[in-house]
Amino acid sequence: MSRNSLETLDKGEEGMVQIETSRSERQKSVEKAEAILEGAMQEFLAHGYAATSMARIAAAAGVSKATVYSHFQDKEGLFTVLIQRLAREKFRTIFDPQHPQSLQGEPRIVLRRLATEILDNAIGDPQFHDFMRIIVGESGRFPQLAGAYVHNIAKPVIEILSQYLASHSELKLPDPEAAVRVIIGTLVYFVIFQELLDGKKILPMERERLIDTLIYLIVPEGI
Repeated sequence: MSRNSLETLDKGEEGMVQIETSRSERQKSVEKAEAILEGAMQEFLAHGYAATSMARIAAAAGVSKATVYSHFQDKEGLFTVLIQRLAREKFRTIFDPQHPQSLQGEPRIVLRRLATEILDNAIGDPQFHDFMRIIVGESGRFPQLAGAYVHNIAKPVIEILSQYLASHSELKLPDPEAAVRVIIGTLVYFVIFQELLDGKKILPMERERLIDTLIYLIVPEGI
C-alpha cells in the first residue's frame, strides 16, 4: 500500500473517530438535559417554584450549576420546557395536528372520546395534579407560569377544537369558540374540584354524567 493510501486511510479513520466522538458528546448532552428536567420536576413539586433554585436543581440532577445554565437559560425557561413536555405527553396525542384523524367523525362520538381521554389523562396522574397546583398557586407572583400553560396547552386545544366545531354547521352553534371554552372549562373545573380540592370525597360525581350533559348541551338530538 502506498504512502498516500495510508495517509488517506489515516484521515478516514480520524474522521470516523471525530464523528463517533461527536455522537457520544451529543448523547451525553441529551442525557444531562434529561437529568436536569427530572431534577427540576422533583424540586418544583417538592418545594414550589419560588423556593426552587438552579443550585437545588443542579444538585438533584447530579450536575454542576454551570451545566444547568448551559442547557437552560434560567428557571423560567426550564419551567416552560417542563410545561411543553407536559403538553406533548398529556394532550398532543389527543389534539395532534400531525394526526387530524383524531377529530374525524360524528361530533357526538368525537366529543365523547375527547372528553373521556382528557379526563383519563388528567385524573389518573398525581404528578400532574401537583404540577397544576404550582401553576395555580404561584401564578399570582409569577404570571409567566400561567402564561406558559395557556400558550402551550390551553390555546392549541381551544383553537383546534374550535375549528372542528365550526366545520360542523349542523350543530348550529352561534359561537364555536365559546362552546369549546364551555367544554374545556367544565372538564378542567371537574379535575380541579374532584382531585385538587378533594371534592370526590365530599360531593362526588361520576364523570360519565358530566360528559353526557356536555354532549347534550352541544350536540342537538338526532345528530
